[in-house]
Amino acid sequence: MAAIRRVAVIGAGTMGHGIAQVAAMAGYRVALQDTTEELVQRGLDRIRQNLDEGILRGKVQFETKADTLARLSTHTDLAEAVRDADLVIEAIPEKFDLKVEVLHRIDTLAPAHAIVATNTSSFSITDLQQTTNRPGRFLGIHFFNPVHIMKLVEVIRGRQTDERVVEAAVAFSERLGKEPIVVNDSPGFASSRLGIALGLEAMRMVEEGVASPEAIDKAMELGYRHPMGPLRLSDLVGLDVRLDIANYLYEALGSERFKPPEILKRLVAEGKLGRKTGQGFYSWEE
Repeated sequence: MAAIRRVAVIGAGTMGHGIAQVAAMAGYRVALQDTTEELVQRGLDRIRQNLDEGILRGKVQFETKADTLARLSTHTDLAEAVRDADLVIEAIPEKFDLKVEVLHRIDTLAPAHAIVATNTSSFSITDLQQTTNRPGRFLGIHFFNPVHIMKLVEVIRGRQTDERVVEAAVAFSERLGKEPIVVNDSPGFASSRLGIALGLEAMRMVEEGVASPEAIDKAMELGYRHPMGPLRLSDLVGLDVRLDIANYLYEALGSERFKPPEILKRLVAEGKLGRKTGQGFYSWEE
């Protein structure tokens, strides 16, 4: 198994820029790619902001910022971004057909030895790996938001994933300072399946008038020592993302516990998607 030295991250949004940041901080050469220069620069600006905040809090050394940015290159051309990558991580929006299209292009353009990973939080790794010509070198590496803070990484093996590729993904995650868990492919894996079930039940409780979002979240934070309640977390992740995952799990597992509640569908229809739009279960305008 060839050593991972160069990493390409496809998608510079919420997850992609964070993955690129932690990989560059860990010493990897990183190519960050998105479809437009504006999107790439927005991702790079967020990396700079994260590093500046880390310096202010004493979590990041001043020299680390310059070293991290020096290891990063930005691209709008996919072929250029993946040309010499040892690991390619797809981190585009959670749309199955879009992922299939992009992963097919990555598979065609990346070196034959490269490992290809998806950051999907719910889609079947086995289904996605069937769309590539390297199913043994394909797996899931699922990071959590915000990537530069959250410790957990799910390494998900598909039915055809080579065990050496799983081991390489675990070693990569550990070098980033993360704590990886290895999960067999199943809809929603471990984290999303449990997290969505809890979040949707909290939404139903708001819908039924059981308690306010603040009270429900406080119950989980103080009663069960969750660092963040399920409704505030849903706002942070994005209610549109939560709805897409819930719809997928409802269809894949056929369980009523994953049926999206009306309050979630209504908020998304109204464009109230959580923190990124300033309004969800909470007001984020400040």
